[in-house]
Amino acid sequence: MPHADSSYFGGSGSKAEIYTQVIEQAKGLVTGQRNWVSNFSNVASLLWHAYAALPSPSSSVNWAGFYIREDKFPALSSAQSTPKKNDILLLGPFQGRPACQEIRFGRGVCGTAAQKRETVVVSDVLNFPGHIACDASSRSEIVVPILVGGETVAIIDIDCTETDGFNKEDEKYLEELAALLAESCDW
Repeated sequence: MPHADSSYFGGSGSKAEIYTQVIEQAKGLVTGQRNWVSNFSNVASLLWHAYAALPSPSSSVNWAGFYIREDKFPALSSAQSTPKKNDILLLGPFQGRPACQEIRFGRGVCGTAAQKRETVVVSDVLNFPGHIACDASSRSEIVVPILVGGETVAIIDIDCTETDGFNKEDEKYLEELAALLAESCDW
């Protein structure tokens, strides 16, 4: 059963140690639960607390969460008149300030990563053509697609208030987390 202690991260760990703890805690939290809403909610909290435990610039993360492809959301009702689309991302579980609710594939950093099916690291979002500024204080961003059967079903999105907030180490561990989530949820 999930426990709040899984989100405790000591303030003296290296980035690799903290990310390793995130992966291990995520494995424990998703065990026995295949619903992406539950799993992504817990993992968003893990990420939020993990970044807060790291030194700058990681401690300057101001948004950590997910966008999910629209057709992966449960049907709201049988009277729904429009078919769900597989080229639109809708806001999923997150930690941080309110965010954009819908992002089309190919738009902004999130939509670009979703469309390309590859991680996008932006050292300064002010220099990214078409950046969607949900929070004007964000300066760098990393977006990692969650792929199932070669298709993007969701993305991990992390924003930081400092430039150069993310590097290859973040990319490596977040891609490992994305693979875990792809395998642990019913899509």
